Amino acid sequence: MNRLYAIWPFMASMAIIVTASNFLVQFPFRHFGLGELLTWGAFTYPVAFLINDLTNRRFGPGAARRVVLSGFVLAVILSIWLASPRIAIASGAAFLFAQLLDVAVFDRLRGSAWWRAPLISTLIGSMLDTVLFFSLAFAARFAFLDTAFGLEDASLAFPVSLFGTGIEAPLWLSLALGDFAVKLLIGFAMLAPYGALLTFLRAKPAYNRG
Repeated sequence: MNRLYAIWPFMASMAIIVTASNFLVQFPFRHFGLGELLTWGAFTYPVAFLINDLTNRRFGPGAARRVVLSGFVLAVILSIWLASPRIAIASGAAFLFAQLLDVAVFDRLRGSAWWRAPLISTLIGSMLDTVLFFSLAFAARFAFLDTAFGLEDASLAFPVSLFGTGIEAPLWLSLALGDFAVKLLIGFAMLAPYGALLTFLRAKPAYNRG
């Protein structure tokens, strides 16, 4: 109970980010001609990795997994409410597996340079999140997730020019690459608040690795 009480600010922060991202994903990022490639949710979602890493640094991987699970439950509930079952499955699976991978990678790199654990774990987790979400949600090979719920195929597998290069690729792949690029930028930006809090986090008592 004491441990749950101690991590509630991190759980609350994760809930806020998950809720904000599920809301903002409805609004295209219309600047620089990117309205068809990005939504505002792409800019808020990577903050979930910062919250995860801060929890991990302060309390250890066990507490970080609890924060992830609380965010997963909320993500599924919001996705079911706001989107189709296929999107809900894709969103929940991507969030859960990417964040748990982030926990594992961060813990493995904990003793290295201060920036390495949060940066590498965020980049690897973001890559998995992007691959899982966009493939499950929009790739043609997962169209059975639509038909299983009696819905029309919502795949975005029709070819488009990849960022105007003339190379044809499925639309969902273009969307995924744009989303991942933003996650990379935000991941690097999150090193600033992480580094600013590092002294405070290191000053806390030892954590339980369970």
